[in-house]
Amino acid sequence: MKENAEPKKSKIGLREIAIEANVSVATVSRVLNGNNRVDTSIRDVVLDAAAKLNVDLSQRNKTKALAFLLSNRAMLHAFHSRILLGAEAYCAANGWDMVFLSYNYSPTVPWKELHLPKVVQRHDVVRAVVLAGTNSVNLLELLDHKGIAYSVLGNNVIGEPRSLKGDTVYSDDVQGGQEVTRYLIGLGHRDIWFVGNVRLPWFARYYEGYRRAMTAAGLAPRLSGLEFEDETEMGYINAKSLLAQGEPCTAILAGNDQTAHGVYKGLRDNGLKVPDDISVAGCDDTVSTWLYPGLTTMREFPEQLGQQMVKLVLSRIAQPSLAPQVVTIPTQLIKRESCKPLLASKELLSTETAAG
Repeated sequence: MKENAEPKKSKIGLREIAIEANVSVATVSRVLNGNNRVDTSIRDVVLDAAAKLNVDLSQRNKTKALAFLLSNRAMLHAFHSRILLGAEAYCAANGWDMVFLSYNYSPTVPWKELHLPKVVQRHDVVRAVVLAGTNSVNLLELLDHKGIAYSVLGNNVIGEPRSLKGDTVYSDDVQGGQEVTRYLIGLGHRDIWFVGNVRLPWFARYYEGYRRAMTAAGLAPRLSGLEFEDETEMGYINAKSLLAQGEPCTAILAGNDQTAHGVYKGLRDNGLKVPDDISVAGCDDTVSTWLYPGLTTMREFPEQLGQQMVKLVLSRIAQPSLAPQVVTIPTQLIKRESCKPLLASKELLSTETAAG
């Protein structure tokens, strides 16, 4: 026997965690197996004890599946379908499975009255939840009270999240709204209108970026926000309404590409051409290449959003005591043919003088 041989490290099990947490072994077993009947305060004590003992909880449960919960959105939504693709790809690359679920609920119902899909509450089947679609604070509060780990697309959360325990991923659409508005201003546009339902968070965030850029340039923000459930229809009606008012308008910034598609239709119905008469820009780069002329837009990266959301929940499974994490994915301005420079009056005068 070698004298310098290191003694074997004793394996840390349920008993050691129970001693550290000052609870029974049965309680530790219930917590690690995801039993929802354990009081959340006791659960936190057990998880803290496991963390102090450097126990990797992600390896203790053989179940390796996450739930992708698409809330209050059509299953084939162009943007959220790409988030799902990114999330599923990251799961597959890391040896995890993903269960897809569609879930509709009201943002006004108290969290205690919401009913989660049964599989989400089965920790022996699903270890954490990735939340896409349109969500509200009541669902996040419910997941917190049930001790279910989750990550959520922050751009689409209705209401102001308070001290929540989950992780959040954002697309930087506020900065994107500023950037595309500055681009339009740089082209000489001053009468720039925003089209979108700002009561919805993804429109409100993009509008906030637009508002900041307009205000910084000494220009008045202008909103056409008639509300319609169908985003293409909303763009169409708002464009028609804006033109009917006779307000000065040389450029329209739509809250997303689907809305911009409706703006295109509304302008054409009024005999106007994009961009010869009015420039148009959108946001998200989902259907921009389908439109003619090609739509200038802020490209978002939904696959990256999905990957980051999975990455965060896997980290939380391994280390439940981590503080809530927030990750922001940048956007990219994509310039296409739907926007053109607006010839200023002085430049126009000088051009006419030269021609004469």
